[in-house]
Amino acid sequence: MADIVDTLATGAERPDFSGFSCPAPLRGGERVVMGHGGGGMLSAELVRDVFAPAFGGEHLAQLGDSAVLSLGGAQIAFSTDTFVVRPLFFPGGSIGDLAVNGTVNDLAMSGAVPAYLACGFVLEEGVELDTVHRVAQALGAAARRAGVEVVTGDTKVVESGHGDGVYLNTSGVGLIAPGVDIRPQRARPGDVVIVSGALGEHGVAVMSMREGLEFGVEIVSDCAPLGDLVRALLAAVPDVHVLRDPTRGGLAAALNEIAAAAGVGVTVDERAVPVPAEVANACAMLGLDPWYVANEGKLVAFVPREHADAALAALRAHPLGAGAAVIGECTDQHPGIVVARTGLGGTRVVDLPLGEQLPRIC
Repeated sequence: MADIVDTLATGAERPDFSGFSCPAPLRGGERVVMGHGGGGMLSAELVRDVFAPAFGGEHLAQLGDSAVLSLGGAQIAFSTDTFVVRPLFFPGGSIGDLAVNGTVNDLAMSGAVPAYLACGFVLEEGVELDTVHRVAQALGAAARRAGVEVVTGDTKVVESGHGDGVYLNTSGVGLIAPGVDIRPQRARPGDVVIVSGALGEHGVAVMSMREGLEFGVEIVSDCAPLGDLVRALLAAVPDVHVLRDPTRGGLAAALNEIAAAAGVGVTVDERAVPVPAEVANACAMLGLDPWYVANEGKLVAFVPREHADAALAALRAHPLGAGAAVIGECTDQHPGIVVARTGLGGTRVVDLPLGEQLPRIC
């Protein structure tokens, strides 16, 4: 840095900054930056200012993880997602697993029973067919584990250098039982906030594999289908108000989106949020906040206070919810804002992230 300052002061030839990038992108630019895909403020602005005005429609205005639609007298959930994770294979999963579980979980967060998937492959010229085969096998196995069927699809190939091996898109549909009404707008003051288990494992697992980092213990992605867990929860507590899987933007983004949609405040006990020691240590080393790190096998539930014990018991009785914990509550104070109570007795505002701490993790 001193060399740059000296160069500018003497009037010598200026360094070329054209290849530099800012880890915390500024808002209001004229070009897409990585943060637009991060699930934070930039993503929300892209949807609000570009996509929503172009597409319109009352169903899009729900802005849920999946759209809830009426078709032939039945209620269905419909969702689509695109996966550009790098690397394609990581501890605990692969892009094929993500493509199934990501879409299945979005459907489950509306209370739907996932049924059918469509899958689109975008392949880069030159990628090894063995890699494509491994991805397809992983995707098929994940679909069978999730109890869904891949019924249609598409394949495109782009020139070498214009992709990253394999990109995937999956769309899915599922059936919602009569009487189930789960959406962000149903959060109410007095609701208890529950998470189904430890946070931050997926993002740190992918990053450690990508960058060749070692933390003394292998951190494995939590990538898993949550349909069975949601069914167990609804069997115990039919009146679940909100479900959300904290993927891009992590827990912090999920809570902020719910608070904004329902016009309620959310207060979280910082000490109650389950973050594994190895994830916390890795994040501390890298200057990351585990509340903003993506998860692919966890859910956040808002339930009426009188049903909190039943919800917690139902989640803990399932292998994917064994680490479930109450982390906070809804309040009529500070509407639209998420606040954390710290271990020192103070409070802090938990903002919606601007972009993404760890890009290309889903």
